[in-house]
Amino acid sequence: MLSSEPLQSLSLLTLYLTERCNSRCISCDYWRTGRRDMSMEQLDALLPGLKDLGTREVLISGGEPLLHPEWAAIADRLRAQGLRLWLLTAGLALAKHAQAAAERFERVTVSLDGADRESYAAIRGVDAFDAVCKGIHAAVHAGAQVGLRVTVQRGNFRALPRFVALARELGAASVSFLAADLGNAEAFGREPGQGGAADIAITGADLDDFADVLDALERGEASTFAQRFIEESPPKLRRLHAYYAALAGQGAFPPVRCNAPAFSAVVQADGQLRPCFFIPGPPAPPTTDLAAALNTPFMRQLRGNIAAGRRPECERCVCAKWREPEAIAA
Repeated sequence: MLSSEPLQSLSLLTLYLTERCNSRCISCDYWRTGRRDMSMEQLDALLPGLKDLGTREVLISGGEPLLHPEWAAIADRLRAQGLRLWLLTAGLALAKHAQAAAERFERVTVSLDGADRESYAAIRGVDAFDAVCKGIHAAVHAGAQVGLRVTVQRGNFRALPRFVALARELGAASVSFLAADLGNAEAFGREPGQGGAADIAITGADLDDFADVLDALERGEASTFAQRFIEESPPKLRRLHAYYAALAGQGAFPPVRCNAPAFSAVVQADGQLRPCFFIPGPPAPPTTDLAAALNTPFMRQLRGNIAAGRRPECERCVCAKWREPEAIAA
């Protein structure tokens, strides 16, 4: 077993404000099982560690963070520490909170997996496409920098060009495409027997259609890629096809380059610490401050094994993050 060096800095922290959610996504079980909210006391316990670690940015997530009754107060508490804030939301309540969100978050990312009312309801489990679009438009109008994030899957891959057009229509700053994580039991509060690859994965003849969609998108949106309105490059988007082909037994998973645990961490609503979205941390919530919790023998060993490629979750990761070592040190 390998041990990493002690973590001296943490530029990004992800906070799950709540496990609760007002969507009913076929790829996630938080809406079935989520009950807990992060308390203000839990947040206050994290603040000294964030200062000691030189944290610069906090991603507010969940569950659906806008369901937390004190989300705005929590955001204000973090901003008072000089932290930049980033909101990840499903957007069902964004119209109601658009002005407050725009005032507190440097950027807002909205998960939008349907390009029309019918596909949205089929994937997200609620008839809320119009409400989410209204929220995006309201947040943009209030001055927020809003990006759309699409989880590409069987029910929406043919609509990739429509998502790009929709992002423009709503005034978004960008649109991003991500594969659905189907190889990790730890992802999204997922429980055995609730959904899975059979419902979501792009397989069989659809893989050829997906390749055609990507070809057409690259030809039709060359300038959009160049301007980074589509956040991924064409080669990176083709990794989504390779991922689904590997799930279908038609090749190896695309290589993963990630050192996210070297510059970021996740704290769940119950206080439990994770090195990233998809790998569990210690079996109990930390009882010490954040800096100490990140540098326990358990966490150092876990980061070392991740860096050495010893964790099977990493092979199928759909959300790998990489920063050059000199950028982390700076």
